[in-house]
Amino acid sequence: MEQYSSKLLANAVEQFATLPGIGKRTAMRLALYLLKQEKQDINQFSDAFIKLRNEIQYCSECYNISEEPICTICNNPARDENIICVVEDIRDVMAIENTSQYKGKYHVLGGIISPMDGIGPSDLTIEELVNRVSSSKVDEIIMALSTTMEGDTTNFYIFKRLKEFNLNISTIARGVSIGDELEYTDELTLGRSLINRVPYENTLAR
Repeated sequence: MEQYSSKLLANAVEQFATLPGIGKRTAMRLALYLLKQEKQDINQFSDAFIKLRNEIQYCSECYNISEEPICTICNNPARDENIICVVEDIRDVMAIENTSQYKGKYHVLGGIISPMDGIGPSDLTIEELVNRVSSSKVDEIIMALSTTMEGDTTNFYIFKRLKEFNLNISTIARGVSIGDELEYTDELTLGRSLINRVPYENTLAR
């Protein structure tokens, strides 16, 4: 059991250690680093996270995180509203935006279907996507999910739900290696995978 000279320090270390990938030793270094900073800087640091938690919301159209009811991407008249790129979460939106190759809009599922983790279709915004397609003039759905078994399962489920609509359903080209997650794919590869996307039905024939 770790011994601390201060309960306040012990509490700070414990809080840092709750973060993903942060062990006790790293948590201690972070706590001691912050202890050396000016009080004003620490207040600004903590205030940023308090505001993030209290003021952030989800876009009512695409479910991306936003400071307003409708996010800046959905509100941008220069974006092509006839194309929707379906992604797992905000990290994938950021990854695709960094390629500067996509000018359509997004739909953030909030995860992917994973029975092992207890995540089913009803836990995601799939029904909202179906309603969005049925009530708007969407020409193409690009499914840009991770090339994992869970990602492929989610792609297939969405494909079945949207098959009745008169629209193109495509998926990013396999320039993204099987098993990869989009957020870890380099911008050039991801950009080319978007440009060279293929009809989803073609992938089912393999």
